[in-house]
Amino acid sequence: QVQLVESGGGLVQAGGSLRLSCAASGRTFSRNDMGWFRQAPGKEREFVAAIGGLVAYADSVKGRFTISRDNAKNTVYLQMNSLKPEETAVYYCAARSRLGPISVVPGEYDYWGQGTQVTVSS
Repeated sequence: QVQLVESGGGLVQAGGSLRLSCAASGRTFSRNDMGWFRQAPGKEREFVAAIGGLVAYADSVKGRFTISRDNAKNTVYLQMNSLKPEETAVYYCAARSRLGPISVVPGEYDYWGQGTQVTVSS
C-alpha cells in the first residue's frame, strides 16, 4: 500500500520560509515524477513544482521555491522562501506511477498525500 505523508506546514509571516517534506512508503519513486500542488479554499488545485528527470516550477514560485529529493529516503522536499499571504493553502504531495515527461497536471498523478496546511499571515 502506497502512502505519501507530508509534514512541515504551519503558520509563517509574509516573507518567511517553510520546508515541506513528503515521505513515500510502499514503493520506490526514485525514477518517477513527484510533485507538489496546492489548493486554497474555493479554488482549484494548482501545480507548484515537480521533480523527475527534470525540475519544473509554476511561474509564480520560480526563484523562491526549490524542490529536491532524497532517493535513499524516498522523500521529496519543497523549500519555500519569501512566502506571500496569497500562498496560503493546503499543500499536497503527489507521485506518478508511470515514467514519462515531467507533468504539471494533477490528473496525471496517481498517489496523493493527505495535505499539510500552510498559512502565511500578512
